[in-house]
Amino acid sequence: MQAWIVVGSPDNFELLRERGFNVCGFKASRRKQSGEMQPGDRLVYYLTGVVQFGGIVEVTSPMVEDASDVGLRSQSKEGEQFPFRVGTRPVVVPPLGHYVDVRPITDLLDKTRALGPQKLGIAFRGNLHRISNADYRQIEALLQQAAG
Repeated sequence: MQAWIVVGSPDNFELLRERGFNVCGFKASRRKQSGEMQPGDRLVYYLTGVVQFGGIVEVTSPMVEDASDVGLRSQSKEGEQFPFRVGTRPVVVPPLGHYVDVRPITDLLDKTRALGPQKLGIAFRGNLHRISNADYRQIEALLQQAAG
């Protein structure tokens, strides 16, 4: 299993929640990375602006290319598409308003420890990042706590 961080807006995350977290779409610039995903991989959603982890889903299918509109929107490029997609199913997704604030836990994660809370933007620049199994386990435990 490979764990990934998917960086996106709270609006896109809630749209995926409405769909039952049955799919995750990636920008055209993420063809190679999304193509490396395999069933069983885990995706951790990092929500921009609010600086929170929103939940985790499991990849259930290899990546496919599909240009149909699933409602995802880019905050930086109007009209940008998310054509590379994997099927997913929820693993742990706390209720709205019960997400994990990343700022107080930066020292717990390999990915953010050296940067601290002031430079989180550097750690999560871009749409998709691989993370260590240790970071994944830490984030999963915190999200399970948040989910109650």
